[in-house]
Amino acid sequence: MSEPDKIKSALLAYARTRGFDAVGVTKPGAVPDAKARLQRFLADGAHGDMVWMATTAERRSSPGALWPEARSVVMLGMNYGPNQDPLAILQQRERAAISVYAKGDDYHELIKARLKDIARWLIQNAGGDVKVFVDTAAVMEKPLAASAGLGWQGKHTNLVSRQFGSWLFLGAIFSTLELPADEPEPDNCGSCRACLDICPTAAFPEPYRLDARRCISYLTIEHKGPIPRELRPLMGNRIYGCDDCLAVCPWNKFAVQGHEAKLAARQALRAPGLAELARLDDAQFRSVFAKTSIKRTGRDRFVRNVLIAIGNSGDAALAREAEHLLADASPLVRGAAVWALGRLLPRDKFAELELKKSEDDSSVNDEWVAALSFACA
Repeated sequence: MSEPDKIKSALLAYARTRGFDAVGVTKPGAVPDAKARLQRFLADGAHGDMVWMATTAERRSSPGALWPEARSVVMLGMNYGPNQDPLAILQQRERAAISVYAKGDDYHELIKARLKDIARWLIQNAGGDVKVFVDTAAVMEKPLAASAGLGWQGKHTNLVSRQFGSWLFLGAIFSTLELPADEPEPDNCGSCRACLDICPTAAFPEPYRLDARRCISYLTIEHKGPIPRELRPLMGNRIYGCDDCLAVCPWNKFAVQGHEAKLAARQALRAPGLAELARLDDAQFRSVFAKTSIKRTGRDRFVRNVLIAIGNSGDAALAREAEHLLADASPLVRGAAVWALGRLLPRDKFAELELKKSEDDSSVNDEWVAALSFACA
């Protein structure tokens, strides 16, 4: 097979047999403004702890710098649309809200295996060389996907599809073959501000710009230290990621439920109780979240998030879960436990517990001081 049009047509057909719902082709140099946008994002410090974004900036902003031999970029999307409203769980304050994408098996592993299969097919049938990428590499998937016609980057900076709404996992195949490029999808957001207005922490300084330091997805997944105190009450019961700006998008009216069984929500992760999650030790955490994206965050950061949700629950019965964690081995967990108790206990009860604090743990002592000030306000 040597004609580019026929190669592309056969490639797209094969990709759909491998479970991909949207496929398009673009060129490595098709997003020239991506570099300037990334540079502004980094200059503003909006990447927070994600230092790897700065260290890989040159490769990330230019597919040609990542692999100069690439002539075409095949962008693929797999639908993971939920079968229920992701925002409904936010009203169940004693239960944990987990982002839709993280409730099933880790999509990185599943999609990368499928991409490698398609890449092998392409080499066998058309020659050339290939490289495959899924999220963790220095590739700006969303601008490339928009350029390839899979959708457009909405005002929340995420990809929006006319057919699948907010719910597409993305993967990329770089190829040395010259394949015909697709037309980019125009921006169809219009005057809508739904995604900007719903954000609990005001993480969008303006349309099409995100400050990750205020984003709940960043705070619960990427941020390694204590979460800023002023943002904790705004997190509600979101313990891993946040779907608010995705779920509210009007284009979701065209979305359909995902068909890949491995990406479907595990029953145990649909609405888990905060109390049971707070009791997980490291071994239990690894067992419960085996083969999920959540496992990579680690038990301590995860329990930190659970404790913040407990503090926001308004349920005094959950205070005992936080109290048990005052003696946890992790200072991160102990500090979050102090904050949760400061939110749930009456002033006198909290003051009694303050006497049990560790005198040589300055980070936890700071939490006691701040929480005591809150309790006495």
